[in-house]
Amino acid sequence: MATYYQLDFEKPLVELDQKIEDIESRIRVEEPDPAQAKGVDSLRSQAESLRTQRASMLTDIYSKLTAWQTVRVARHPLRPQTRDYIELMTRDFGEMHGDRRFGDDPAIVCGMCRIGPVKVMLIGHQKGRETSEKIACHFGCAHPEGYRKALLKMQLAEKFGLPIVTLVDTPGAYPGLGAEQRGQAEAIAVNLREMSRIRVPIVSIVIGEGGSGGALGIAVADRVAMLQHSWYSVISPEGCAAILWKEANEQTNTAAAKSLKLTAADNMELGIIDEVVPEPVGGAHRDPRGTANNLAEWIVRTLQTLKKVDPDELVNARYERFRRMGQYLEQAPA
Repeated sequence: MATYYQLDFEKPLVELDQKIEDIESRIRVEEPDPAQAKGVDSLRSQAESLRTQRASMLTDIYSKLTAWQTVRVARHPLRPQTRDYIELMTRDFGEMHGDRRFGDDPAIVCGMCRIGPVKVMLIGHQKGRETSEKIACHFGCAHPEGYRKALLKMQLAEKFGLPIVTLVDTPGAYPGLGAEQRGQAEAIAVNLREMSRIRVPIVSIVIGEGGSGGALGIAVADRVAMLQHSWYSVISPEGCAAILWKEANEQTNTAAAKSLKLTAADNMELGIIDEVVPEPVGGAHRDPRGTANNLAEWIVRTLQTLKKVDPDELVNARYERFRRMGQYLEQAPA
């Protein structure tokens, strides 16, 4: 994977970064020479001024992202994934493999661990970093064995009374012939049914992309949250654009993303999610540890509340939560 990746709306930041780097290079050259002391102080002052300007510009850019720009940020190649969050916010993680029917799917990671003081079953999509890992993980598009593996581990968590945490990051379930032959739609449908019945707390967070049934297959939860610069929708902007305009380009993708109401703020307003977890300024890819801390704080706080609820009430409330989605009132004409 290339180490250099630039979002087009961040070009002014790149120019500032280059100026700051040039000044810091001059400081390193001139600093050892006592005769250049005044010049070094002046350069340091310039660098500090540029850093302040950069911080202000970064805040301004990320406070006004369009829906399509949010999708671009959610797909940033350096954005933290499930295995990154496992490393940053969990202890004693023990990974579990296989669905006991067909095989193991690396696109979904499962295991028991501790997040803060809470023991949990953690399940999440993994897209991969290097090319070989991306191919092995199908770019985060899980096969039916991945969803069956996830359900098997959820049922194990229920047996031992462990709350379940799921991290959603997928453009959608894998659409290939083999996946369909092995029952992709059935595997997701069974997950939706069985997750609605599990008698332990379930929390789900969209950490990047939340596309269609591939996301919902592990997101039937008591509480659903989204990271600030993630997206959650029935279809990707490109898929929507290809259907409506028969062409996916910058213009149609932008229009589709806006119409789909897929950002965290949109989903919060529509009642699809319960909370937006803030990201550090400039997105999770700029400060993975800060994002992991915010995520862990929300998970622990939410689970400690849910653990006090009676299991029967928990299951009934979870069922009603999803039944309410899409309801609307139509008034008779005056």
